[in-house]
Amino acid sequence: MRLIASDISCSRGGRVLYDRLSFSLGEGELLLLTGANGAGKTSLLRQIAGLLPLDHGTIVFEGGERAEETHFVGHGAAIRETLTVAENLAFWCDLYGRAEKPLETCLERLKLAQLAALPARVLSAGQKRRLALARLVAIRRNIWLLDEPDTALDAEGRATLIELIAAHRAGGGMIAIASHGTLAVTPTREIAIGSASRVAAE
Repeated sequence: MRLIASDISCSRGGRVLYDRLSFSLGEGELLLLTGANGAGKTSLLRQIAGLLPLDHGTIVFEGGERAEETHFVGHGAAIRETLTVAENLAFWCDLYGRAEKPLETCLERLKLAQLAALPARVLSAGQKRRLALARLVAIRRNIWLLDEPDTALDAEGRATLIELIAAHRAGGGMIAIASHGTLAVTPTREIAIGSASRVAAE
């Protein structure tokens, strides 16, 4: 499978964030998006996910369908605080499709198994981030779109996240990450989103 973005543009509030941006992403590759707050990193991830329309250009998923191939984990945890930890993960599995692994195994991988019966509202910010990331383990999708995925994680949480990223790439998965550079990963290519960025990254 391959993701190809050609001449894509985005403007928000009358301001051009990037213009005629082109890049590709293949099996086992990682695209790192850097830039200041508000530069457009999240907008680009949302465009790839199909959550934000393109002002110009195309995004093509060769060998797959976007709706069936992408995981988007936004800056917020996107969890329901009235549900338990286990119920939140079960909700995501129902939404995205059948879980490939037992939920207990997925929660254990993110060090959440002992908290499974607790309501999500009692979790710390770091634990909520781990819960948001647990869906990556539960449901196999080829493309991960991660917006500041290490937000609120401690050293152990960051190490687990890096292990998950490495395993996904080793299995042929593709990843696009928006980050301020705090995550210790080695990208295949990097795009610095700036004022009206115009980049061709191949």
